[in-house]
Amino acid sequence: MDNSKDIVIVSACRTPFGRYCGSLKEMDYFDLGAVSLRAVYERVGLPADKVDEVFWGVGDTSVCKDVYTPVAARQTLIKAGLPDETPSISLDKACVSAMSALKLATMAIKLGEIDVAIGGGATSFSQIPLIVRGTRYKGFRIGDQIMEDPVYMLRYRDFSPVSIDADDLADEYGVTREEMDEWSCRSHENYGKAWDEGKFKDEIIPMEIPQRKADPIKLDKDEQYRPGTTVESLSKLKPIFGAKYITAGNAPGINDGSAAIMIMTREKAKEYGLEVLGSIVAMSSIATKPNRMAEVPAIATIKALEIAGLTIDDMDVCEINEAFAAVPLVSTQYLCDKDKAKTKKLREKYNINGSAVAIGHANTASGARIIMNLLYELRRRGGGYAAGAICGGLAQGDACIIKV
Repeated sequence: MDNSKDIVIVSACRTPFGRYCGSLKEMDYFDLGAVSLRAVYERVGLPADKVDEVFWGVGDTSVCKDVYTPVAARQTLIKAGLPDETPSISLDKACVSAMSALKLATMAIKLGEIDVAIGGGATSFSQIPLIVRGTRYKGFRIGDQIMEDPVYMLRYRDFSPVSIDADDLADEYGVTREEMDEWSCRSHENYGKAWDEGKFKDEIIPMEIPQRKADPIKLDKDEQYRPGTTVESLSKLKPIFGAKYITAGNAPGINDGSAAIMIMTREKAKEYGLEVLGSIVAMSSIATKPNRMAEVPAIATIKALEIAGLTIDDMDVCEINEAFAAVPLVSTQYLCDKDKAKTKKLREKYNINGSAVAIGHANTASGARIIMNLLYELRRRGGGYAAGAICGGLAQGDACIIKV
Protein backbone atom coordinates (compact mmCIF):
# COMPACT_ATOMS: atom_id res chain seq x y z
CA MET A 1 0.00 0.00 0.00
CA ASP A 2 1.39 3.40 -1.00
CA ASN A 3 1.42 5.69 2.04
CA SER A 4 3.77 8.30 0.59
CA LYS A 5 1.00 10.90 0.52
CA ASP A 6 0.05 10.49 4.17
CA ILE A 7 0.01 13.76 6.09
CA VAL A 8 2.58 13.38 8.85
CA ILE A 9 3.70 15.41 11.84
CA VAL A 10 7.46 15.94 12.05
CA SER A 11 7.64 18.55 14.83
CA ALA A 12 5.32 19.86 17.54
CA CYS A 13 5.97 22.19 20.46
CA ARG A 14 4.47 24.94 22.59
CA THR A 15 5.26 27.51 25.21
CA PRO A 16 4.28 26.89 28.80
CA PHE A 17 0.79 28.30 29.31
CA GLY A 18 1.03 31.31 31.58
CA ARG A 19 -1.58 32.17 34.19
CA TYR A 20 -3.77 35.22 33.60
CA CYS A 21 -1.57 38.22 34.41
CA GLY A 22 1.20 35.79 35.26
CA SER A 23 4.76 35.36 33.97
CA LEU A 24 3.88 36.02 30.30
CA LYS A 25 1.70 39.06 30.94
CA GLU A 26 4.11 41.60 29.46
CA MET A 27 5.24 39.53 26.50
CA ASP A 28 4.46 41.05 23.12
CA TYR A 29 1.80 39.01 21.31
CA PHE A 30 3.89 38.48 18.19
CA ASP A 31 6.97 37.54 20.23
CA LEU A 32 4.88 35.00 22.15
CA GLY A 33 3.71 33.34 18.96
CA ALA A 34 7.20 33.47 17.46
CA VAL A 35 8.59 31.34 20.31
CA SER A 36 6.76 28.20 19.20
CA LEU A 37 6.74 29.08 15.51
CA ARG A 38 10.53 29.40 15.45
CA ALA A 39 11.15 26.36 17.64
CA VAL A 40 8.99 24.03 15.57
CA TYR A 41 11.25 24.24 12.52
CA GLU A 42 14.55 24.77 14.35
CA ARG A 43 13.98 21.63 16.45
CA VAL A 44 14.24 19.41 13.39
CA GLY A 45 16.87 21.48 11.60
CA LEU A 46 14.66 22.28 8.66
CA PRO A 47 15.76 25.43 6.80
CA ALA A 48 13.21 28.19 7.23
CA ASP A 49 12.78 28.61 3.49
CA LYS A 50 11.38 25.07 3.22
CA VAL A 51 8.19 26.12 5.06
CA ASP A 52 5.66 26.88 2.33
CA GLU A 53 2.84 28.43 4.38
CA VAL A 54 1.76 29.23 7.93
CA PHE A 55 -1.81 28.77 9.18
CA TRP A 56 -2.22 30.60 12.49
CA GLY A 57 -5.05 30.77 15.01
CA VAL A 58 -5.69 34.34 16.14
CA GLY A 59 -8.84 34.81 18.20
CA ASP A 60 -8.40 38.32 19.47
CA THR A 61 -6.58 41.04 17.59
CA SER A 62 -7.10 43.67 20.29
CA VAL A 63 -3.88 42.48 21.95
CA CYS A 64 -1.86 43.29 18.83
CA LYS A 65 0.15 46.49 18.46
CA ASP A 66 -1.91 47.21 15.38
CA VAL A 67 -5.43 46.68 16.70
CA TYR A 68 -7.11 47.56 13.42
CA THR A 69 -6.68 44.72 10.89
CA PRO A 70 -3.30 43.36 11.94
CA VAL A 71 -1.84 40.56 9.84
CA ALA A 72 -1.00 38.61 12.96
CA ALA A 73 0.24 35.42 11.33
CA ARG A 74 2.53 37.36 9.02
CA GLN A 75 3.88 39.61 11.75
CA THR A 76 4.53 36.55 13.90
CA LEU A 77 6.26 34.50 11.21
CA ILE A 78 8.60 37.37 10.31
CA LYS A 79 9.60 37.64 13.98
CA ALA A 80 10.09 33.86 13.98
CA GLY A 81 12.71 34.16 11.26
CA LEU A 82 10.71 32.73 8.38
CA PRO A 83 11.40 34.32 4.98
CA ASP A 84 9.44 37.38 3.91
CA GLU A 85 8.16 35.33 0.99
CA THR A 86 6.28 32.89 3.29
CA PRO A 87 2.49 33.32 2.87
CA SER A 88 0.18 32.95 5.86
CA ILE A 89 -3.40 32.90 7.06
CA SER A 90 -4.65 34.38 10.35
CA LEU A 91 -7.67 32.31 11.35
CA ASP A 92 -10.33 33.08 13.95
CA LYS A 93 -12.63 30.29 15.13
CA ALA A 94 -12.25 31.10 18.84
CA CYS A 95 -11.03 28.05 20.80
CA VAL A 96 -11.17 25.88 17.69
CA SER A 97 -8.69 28.06 15.79
CA ALA A 98 -5.43 26.11 16.12
CA MET A 99 -7.01 22.78 15.22
CA SER A 100 -8.83 24.33 12.27
CA ALA A 101 -5.57 26.00 11.21
CA LEU A 102 -3.96 22.57 11.07
CA LYS A 103 -6.92 21.25 9.12
CA LEU A 104 -6.53 24.00 6.51
CA ALA A 105 -2.84 23.16 6.30
CA THR A 106 -3.59 19.48 5.59
CA MET A 107 -6.09 20.50 2.91
CA ALA A 108 -3.54 22.73 1.16
CA ILE A 109 -0.98 19.90 1.12
CA LYS A 110 -3.54 17.40 -0.16
CA LEU A 111 -4.44 19.82 -2.96
CA GLY A 112 -0.80 19.74 -4.04
CA GLU A 113 -0.41 23.49 -3.62
CA ILE A 114 2.26 23.24 -0.92
CA ASP A 115 4.55 20.61 0.59
CA VAL A 116 5.33 21.88 4.10
CA ALA A 117 3.09 23.79 6.48
CA ILE A 118 2.97 24.96 10.07
CA GLY A 119 -0.33 25.18 11.91
CA GLY A 120 -0.96 26.54 15.37
CA GLY A 121 -1.89 29.69 17.19
CA ALA A 122 -1.29 32.10 20.05
CA THR A 123 -3.34 33.82 22.73
CA SER A 124 -2.60 36.53 25.29
CA PHE A 125 -5.54 37.05 27.60
CA SER A 126 -3.37 39.15 29.91
CA GLN A 127 -2.96 41.87 27.28
CA ILE A 128 -6.61 42.25 26.29
CA PRO A 129 -7.38 45.97 26.68
CA LEU A 130 -10.47 47.55 28.16
CA ILE A 131 -12.82 49.07 25.59
CA VAL A 132 -14.49 52.49 25.43
CA ARG A 133 -17.21 52.47 22.79
CA GLY A 134 -18.95 55.23 20.87
CA THR A 135 -16.55 58.10 21.53
CA ARG A 136 -15.74 58.52 17.85
CA TYR A 137 -19.24 59.63 16.81
CA LYS A 138 -20.77 60.79 20.11
CA GLY A 139 -18.57 63.86 20.27
CA PHE A 140 -17.32 63.17 23.81
CA ARG A 141 -16.22 66.40 25.49
CA ILE A 142 -16.60 66.03 29.24
CA GLY A 143 -17.79 63.54 31.87
CA ASP A 144 -17.27 59.91 32.82
CA GLN A 145 -16.90 57.12 30.30
CA ILE A 146 -17.73 53.45 30.90
CA MET A 147 -15.02 50.95 30.03
CA GLU A 148 -16.02 47.45 28.94
CA ASP A 149 -14.01 44.35 29.92
CA PRO A 150 -14.09 41.82 27.04
CA VAL A 151 -12.85 39.06 29.37
CA TYR A 152 -15.64 39.46 31.92
CA MET A 153 -18.18 36.63 31.68
CA LEU A 154 -16.64 35.47 28.35
CA ARG A 155 -19.84 35.82 26.44
CA TYR A 156 -21.14 36.66 23.00
CA ARG A 157 -23.26 39.73 23.65
CA ASP A 158 -26.38 38.52 21.84
CA PHE A 159 -26.22 35.14 23.59
CA SER A 160 -25.91 33.64 27.06
CA PRO A 161 -22.52 33.40 28.78
CA VAL A 162 -20.80 30.16 27.82
CA SER A 163 -20.79 29.16 31.49
CA ILE A 164 -24.60 29.25 31.53
CA ASP A 165 -24.81 27.16 28.35
CA ALA A 166 -22.46 24.54 29.83
CA ASP A 167 -24.40 24.63 33.09
CA ASP A 168 -27.76 24.08 31.38
CA LEU A 169 -26.54 21.19 29.26
CA ALA A 170 -24.89 19.56 32.27
CA ASP A 171 -28.26 19.74 34.01
CA GLU A 172 -29.94 18.12 31.01
CA TYR A 173 -27.45 15.25 31.09
CA GLY A 174 -27.68 14.82 34.86
CA VAL A 175 -24.08 15.92 35.46
CA THR A 176 -23.77 17.15 39.05
CA ARG A 177 -21.59 19.81 40.61
CA GLU A 178 -19.81 17.06 42.54
CA GLU A 179 -18.93 15.24 39.31
CA MET A 180 -17.54 18.45 37.83
CA ASP A 181 -15.37 19.05 40.90
CA GLU A 182 -14.19 15.44 40.89
CA TRP A 183 -13.25 15.67 37.21
CA SER A 184 -11.42 18.95 37.83
CA CYS A 185 -9.50 17.46 40.72
CA ARG A 186 -8.62 14.51 38.47
CA SER A 187 -7.31 16.94 35.85
CA HIS A 188 -4.88 18.47 38.35
CA GLU A 189 -3.87 15.07 39.69
CA ASN A 190 -3.27 13.69 36.20
CA TYR A 191 -1.26 16.75 35.21
CA GLY A 192 0.88 16.50 38.34
CA LYS A 193 1.58 12.82 37.75
CA ALA A 194 2.37 13.42 34.07
CA TRP A 195 4.69 16.28 34.99
CA ASP A 196 6.54 14.15 37.56
CA GLU A 197 7.00 11.48 34.89
CA GLY A 198 8.51 14.05 32.52
CA LYS A 199 5.76 13.76 29.95
CA PHE A 200 5.58 17.45 29.08
CA LYS A 201 9.28 17.80 28.28
CA ASP A 202 8.62 16.69 24.70
CA GLU A 203 6.23 19.54 23.99
CA ILE A 204 7.06 22.47 26.30
CA ILE A 205 9.73 24.99 25.29
CA PRO A 206 11.50 26.27 28.44
CA MET A 207 11.51 30.06 28.54
CA GLU A 208 13.41 32.73 30.40
CA ILE A 209 11.26 35.73 31.26
CA PRO A 210 13.25 38.95 31.89
CA GLN A 211 12.48 40.82 35.11
CA ARG A 212 13.01 44.55 35.68
CA LYS A 213 14.83 44.31 39.01
CA ALA A 214 15.66 40.64 39.37
CA ASP A 215 17.12 37.66 37.55
CA PRO A 216 15.04 36.17 34.71
CA ILE A 217 12.31 33.73 35.68
CA LYS A 218 12.66 30.26 34.20
CA LEU A 219 9.26 29.08 33.02
CA ASP A 220 9.05 25.44 31.96
CA LYS A 221 5.74 24.42 33.52
CA ASP A 222 2.15 25.46 32.96
CA GLU A 223 1.23 28.06 35.57
CA GLN A 224 -2.44 27.13 35.80
CA TYR A 225 -1.67 23.85 37.58
CA ARG A 226 -2.48 23.87 41.27
CA PRO A 227 -0.88 21.02 43.21
CA GLY A 228 -2.81 19.89 46.23
CA THR A 229 -6.21 20.58 44.69
CA THR A 230 -8.92 18.53 46.39
CA VAL A 231 -12.60 17.95 45.79
CA GLU A 232 -13.23 19.45 49.21
CA SER A 233 -11.43 22.70 48.35
CA LEU A 234 -13.22 22.92 45.00
CA SER A 235 -16.59 22.33 46.62
CA LYS A 236 -16.21 25.53 48.64
CA LEU A 237 -16.05 27.76 45.56
CA LYS A 238 -19.17 29.70 44.62
CA PRO A 239 -20.74 29.44 41.14
CA ILE A 240 -19.88 32.24 38.71
CA PHE A 241 -21.87 34.43 36.33
CA GLY A 242 -25.27 33.17 37.44
CA ALA A 243 -24.50 29.47 36.87
CA LYS A 244 -25.65 26.76 39.26
CA TYR A 245 -22.59 24.49 39.05
CA ILE A 246 -19.82 26.23 37.11
CA THR A 247 -17.10 27.71 39.34
CA ALA A 248 -13.61 29.06 38.83
CA GLY A 249 -12.40 25.65 40.01
CA ASN A 250 -14.19 23.50 37.43
CA ALA A 251 -13.59 25.95 34.60
CA PRO A 252 -10.32 26.46 32.70
CA GLY A 253 -8.04 29.40 33.19
CA ILE A 254 -7.81 32.28 30.74
CA ASN A 255 -4.21 31.91 29.77
CA ASP A 256 -1.31 33.08 27.63
CA GLY A 257 0.65 30.83 25.28
CA SER A 258 1.37 29.59 21.78
CA ALA A 259 1.67 26.23 20.05
CA ALA A 260 2.85 25.06 16.62
CA ILE A 261 2.87 21.82 14.61
CA MET A 262 4.76 21.15 11.39
CA ILE A 263 3.24 18.80 8.82
CA MET A 264 4.16 17.49 5.36
CA THR A 265 3.69 14.35 3.28
CA ARG A 266 5.48 11.18 4.27
CA GLU A 267 7.53 11.26 1.06
CA LYS A 268 8.63 14.83 1.76
CA ALA A 269 9.70 13.87 5.30
CA LYS A 270 11.78 11.07 3.79
CA GLU A 271 13.31 13.48 1.28
CA TYR A 272 14.34 15.86 4.09
CA GLY A 273 15.52 13.03 6.33
CA LEU A 274 13.04 13.90 9.09
CA GLU A 275 11.62 11.49 11.62
CA VAL A 276 7.88 10.96 11.33
CA LEU A 277 6.30 11.43 14.75
CA GLY A 278 2.83 10.38 13.68
CA SER A 279 0.22 10.81 10.97
CA ILE A 280 -3.05 12.69 10.71
CA VAL A 281 -5.72 10.15 9.80
CA ALA A 282 -8.77 12.42 9.71
CA MET A 283 -9.99 15.84 10.77
CA SER A 284 -13.49 17.25 11.07
CA SER A 285 -15.27 20.54 11.66
CA ILE A 286 -18.87 20.79 12.83
CA ALA A 287 -21.36 23.23 14.28
CA THR A 288 -24.64 22.84 16.13
CA LYS A 289 -27.15 25.02 17.98
CA PRO A 290 -25.27 27.88 19.68
CA ASN A 291 -26.21 26.91 23.25
CA ARG A 292 -25.15 23.24 23.01
CA MET A 293 -21.39 23.74 23.16
CA ALA A 294 -20.78 20.88 25.61
CA GLU A 295 -21.91 18.29 23.04
CA VAL A 296 -19.73 19.65 20.27
CA PRO A 297 -16.52 17.62 20.89
CA ALA A 298 -18.52 14.40 20.77
CA ILE A 299 -20.26 15.32 17.51
CA ALA A 300 -16.94 16.34 15.93
CA THR A 301 -15.29 13.12 17.14
CA ILE A 302 -18.04 10.97 15.64
CA LYS A 303 -17.62 12.72 12.28
CA ALA A 304 -13.82 12.31 12.32
CA LEU A 305 -14.13 8.63 13.22
CA GLU A 306 -16.56 8.10 10.34
CA ILE A 307 -14.11 9.75 7.94
CA ALA A 308 -11.32 7.51 9.26
CA GLY A 309 -13.44 4.35 9.17
CA LEU A 310 -12.74 3.76 12.86
CA THR A 311 -14.69 3.64 16.11
CA ILE A 312 -14.12 5.14 19.52
CA ASP A 313 -13.14 1.66 20.71
CA ASP A 314 -10.17 1.77 18.32
CA MET A 315 -8.76 4.78 20.17
CA ASP A 316 -6.03 4.14 22.72
CA VAL A 317 -6.09 7.58 24.31
CA CYS A 318 -8.29 10.66 23.87
CA GLU A 319 -8.74 14.23 24.98
CA ILE A 320 -11.68 16.59 25.05
CA ASN A 321 -10.65 20.11 25.95
CA GLU A 322 -11.93 21.10 29.36
CA ALA A 323 -13.65 24.29 28.25
CA PHE A 324 -15.43 23.46 31.49
CA ALA A 325 -15.29 20.14 33.31
CA ALA A 326 -18.88 19.79 32.14
CA VAL A 327 -17.77 19.48 28.50
CA PRO A 328 -15.94 16.12 28.66
CA LEU A 329 -18.55 14.86 31.13
CA VAL A 330 -21.38 15.66 28.72
CA SER A 331 -19.55 14.66 25.54
CA THR A 332 -18.46 11.27 26.83
CA GLN A 333 -22.09 10.55 27.66
CA TYR A 334 -23.05 11.60 24.15
CA LEU A 335 -20.45 9.24 22.67
CA CYS A 336 -21.93 6.36 24.68
CA ASP A 337 -25.61 7.18 24.11
CA LYS A 338 -25.84 7.99 27.83
CA ASP A 339 -25.01 4.39 28.80
CA LYS A 340 -23.53 4.83 32.28
CA ALA A 341 -21.32 1.73 32.27
CA LYS A 342 -19.89 2.49 28.81
CA THR A 343 -19.38 6.14 29.73
CA LYS A 344 -17.45 5.26 32.88
CA LYS A 345 -15.17 2.93 30.95
CA LEU A 346 -14.64 5.38 28.08
CA ARG A 347 -13.65 8.17 30.46
CA GLU A 348 -10.63 6.13 31.53
CA LYS A 349 -9.10 6.92 28.12
CA TYR A 350 -9.76 10.64 28.36
CA ASN A 351 -7.56 13.50 29.56
CA ILE A 352 -5.06 11.19 31.20
CA ASN A 353 -2.45 13.97 31.40
CA GLY A 354 -4.94 16.58 32.49
CA SER A 355 -6.51 19.20 30.26
CA ALA A 356 -7.47 22.86 30.30
CA VAL A 357 -8.64 22.95 33.94
CA ALA A 358 -5.08 22.11 35.04
CA ILE A 359 -2.98 23.04 31.99
CA GLY A 360 -4.77 26.27 31.16
CA HIS A 361 -6.60 27.39 28.06
CA ALA A 362 -4.70 29.73 25.77
CA ASN A 363 -7.73 29.36 23.56
CA THR A 364 -6.45 29.79 20.01
CA ALA A 365 -3.42 27.59 20.81
CA SER A 366 -5.26 24.81 22.68
CA GLY A 367 -6.28 22.77 19.63
CA ALA A 368 -2.64 22.29 18.65
CA ARG A 369 -1.69 21.55 22.26
CA ILE A 370 -4.21 18.71 22.40
CA ILE A 371 -2.87 17.10 19.24
CA MET A 372 0.76 17.23 20.33
CA ASN A 373 0.08 15.87 23.81
CA LEU A 374 -1.80 12.91 22.34
CA LEU A 375 0.94 12.43 19.76
CA TYR A 376 3.71 12.21 22.32
CA GLU A 377 1.59 10.01 24.59
CA LEU A 378 1.08 7.50 21.77
CA ARG A 379 4.80 7.48 21.10
CA ARG A 380 5.52 6.71 24.74
CA ARG A 381 3.04 3.82 24.49
CA GLY A 382 4.67 2.42 21.38
CA GLY A 383 1.93 3.48 18.95
CA GLY A 384 -1.81 3.40 18.41
CA TYR A 385 -4.67 5.77 17.65
CA ALA A 386 -5.82 8.90 19.46
CA ALA A 387 -8.78 11.25 19.17
CA GLY A 388 -8.64 14.88 20.21
CA ALA A 389 -11.55 17.30 20.13
CA ILE A 390 -12.33 20.86 21.12
CA CYS A 391 -15.38 23.11 21.19
CA GLY A 392 -15.44 26.81 20.41
CA GLY A 393 -17.60 29.91 20.50
CA LEU A 394 -21.30 29.45 19.75
CA ALA A 395 -20.94 25.68 19.41
CA GLN A 396 -18.44 25.10 16.62
CA GLY A 397 -15.99 22.28 17.06
CA ASP A 398 -13.14 20.27 15.56
CA ALA A 399 -11.75 16.79 16.04
CA CYS A 400 -8.57 15.09 14.89
CA ILE A 401 -7.65 11.39 14.66
CA ILE A 402 -3.93 10.67 14.73
CA LYS A 403 -1.90 7.50 14.44
CA VAL A 404 1.58 6.55 15.60
